[in-house]
Amino acid sequence: MKILAKEIIADYSGIKIIQLIVEAPEISRKARAGQFVVIMVSEKGERIPLTIVEADAQAGRIKLIFQEAGLTTRVLGARSAGDDLFALLGPLGHPTEISKYGKVILVAGGVGIAEILPVARALKQAGNQVISILGAKNQALLILEKEIKAYSDEFYPVTDDGSSGKKGFTTDKLEELLSQGKYDLIYAVGPIPMMKKVSAISQAAGVKILVSLNALMVDATGMCGCCRVTVGGQVKFSCIDGPDFDGQYVDWEELAKRNQAYNQQEKHICSHFPSAKTP
Repeated sequence: MKILAKEIIADYSGIKIIQLIVEAPEISRKARAGQFVVIMVSEKGERIPLTIVEADAQAGRIKLIFQEAGLTTRVLGARSAGDDLFALLGPLGHPTEISKYGKVILVAGGVGIAEILPVARALKQAGNQVISILGAKNQALLILEKEIKAYSDEFYPVTDDGSSGKKGFTTDKLEELLSQGKYDLIYAVGPIPMMKKVSAISQAAGVKILVSLNALMVDATGMCGCCRVTVGGQVKFSCIDGPDFDGQYVDWEELAKRNQAYNQQEKHICSHFPSAKTP
């Protein structure tokens, strides 16, 4: 699978977010909102999941957006247009449940904004009134504003420093909207603490809440069990049962601990390959 185009869409204070257009004719024909792919950059590399932001079946390509964080995303970020990927698997996971709910609030933080775009598009096309709340540290890291605004009836950017939209957090704006009117669905994706609080706010307001979980994955086909999460007291696999779940039933503490399990190993390996090149 070849990288057809690459663009750095945000680069601020050590945080870099990159967009890739990748050749994937079969995946592009079947992909639906909420689904993802698993990438191996090189034969010796690990497998990482990335949401399919856009699928162009006619051109046979998909759009992926990611933030450079660990070694693998840094290695992927160092690739250029014309380079090949070792492996690309997908589309994986259940598509987001798209229906005509009525008034829907979408809440996205950080690079999770990229994952909200296909959902916003699909919900709007299904006839919903879409209200989007996007959050980032500052304006430089607030990605895809124009694209998501095109599918939103109401659009609210929120930044930590107030450089774009309202100063504060996405959850502040969510509470404000819920205090002023009735809504039929809330869909959230982003950092775990944000999704946890959105779920609590939604539950208190009596509104259905769906969250897209970013659990650690290895094979992404349900065999390894790495992405297991507890939902409503039952063990689920994010890769085959998700990635969307009812946020009010997710064991957020367990998910946070599991996602931090390899932080030290990640720091160690990154320190050995500062130039993002694998052996």
